[in-house]
Amino acid sequence: MKSALKWDVVAKCGTTKARAAVLTLPHGPVNAPVFMPVGTQGTLKGITPDQIEGLGCQIMLNNTYHLGLRPGQELLDTCGGAHVFQGWNRNLLTDSGGFQMVSLLKLAEITEKGVQFESPHDGSLMLLTPEHSMSLQNSIGADIMMQLDDVVSSLTTGPRVEEAMWRSIRWLDRCIKAHKKPESQNLFAIIQGGLDPALRKQCIEEMVKRDTPGYAIGGLSGGEEKDKFWRVVSQCTDLMPREKPIYCMGVGYAEDLVVCVALGVDMFDCVFPTRTARFGNALTATGTLSLRQAKFKDDFRPIEEGCDCIACKSYTRAYLYTIVTKETVGCHLISIHNTAYQLRLMRQVRESIIEDRFPQFIHKFFKDLFVEKTAYPEWAVNALKSVNVDLIQGEEQP
Repeated sequence: MKSALKWDVVAKCGTTKARAAVLTLPHGPVNAPVFMPVGTQGTLKGITPDQIEGLGCQIMLNNTYHLGLRPGQELLDTCGGAHVFQGWNRNLLTDSGGFQMVSLLKLAEITEKGVQFESPHDGSLMLLTPEHSMSLQNSIGADIMMQLDDVVSSLTTGPRVEEAMWRSIRWLDRCIKAHKKPESQNLFAIIQGGLDPALRKQCIEEMVKRDTPGYAIGGLSGGEEKDKFWRVVSQCTDLMPREKPIYCMGVGYAEDLVVCVALGVDMFDCVFPTRTARFGNALTATGTLSLRQAKFKDDFRPIEEGCDCIACKSYTRAYLYTIVTKETVGCHLISIHNTAYQLRLMRQVRESIIEDRFPQFIHKFFKDLFVEKTAYPEWAVNALKSVNVDLIQGEEQP
């Protein structure tokens, strides 16, 4: 099918499956690997578009289901799309609304036709079909649109997983047919199949035949065992076309990002950085700081030394301790810092790939975050060993 993107790999890791690339989209270039902050309803909670742009963000997410409910398609068409509506001049990726089949399952009814949701706002019913999802995403104007897929929890087993996989393939065909703007918006397929390697392989084989501009690994980050999670990711990156961007949906913990880059993933998203900020948790290279704790009441250091975000340049841990979870500005400042941390981490990952020192970066990253090797997550050790990085026996090189 037609593509409105350009994918240029600029460097490959000589040890792992990691790569650095430039993804050129209608609203500008995106340096990959990339973490995409999530602005579900047209905004990152607590951060303005100008602030997000100031952090160096090149692409963020909106959610089709939520924007379809409010402000609604008619208003989006009237104003010229979500970029104009929210004052965001860089790239957007829209989730199709499929994930709400899991997150709002009590409000959803799934059939071959589509998914009928009960609005959490007013109780009204909305039928989201592949055709309607495409129409909404065309109105939103996202640079990357996700197909509507049949999403089941990663903990689901049995025939429902295979049913969802085949339905996702059929819905992809309907999405391709209904997509009205392939010359300016890119439709990505979503690989389903749960934790079953055979179903994942079958889904990839079918979806690759559709030749979409990019591919996503869906149906993970739902509470499954991490040792199963990484094996699915690695299997998918082995089988998916390497000449196109690969996106792993819903991944946002720092160690998950680093491991999945090593496994061959290029794009990530998650609400985690801003969601955890609302509970007073600040992300740093040496771990999470719970700024609600009294030990920070007379700590006049920034959240993280060397961070150039406004929260770190202008405020102290003591100040944030005083206001966090009590004043909205506390959430605002920690959200800015956490987003800056995630974006900076991915820039560092990318630079290390280009400079052919990514394995060394991985060693230092885990040492800084966990200190002792005995604290390293076993799943991460196993995953990285599969791509020739031995966290336990190997040593960080200068």
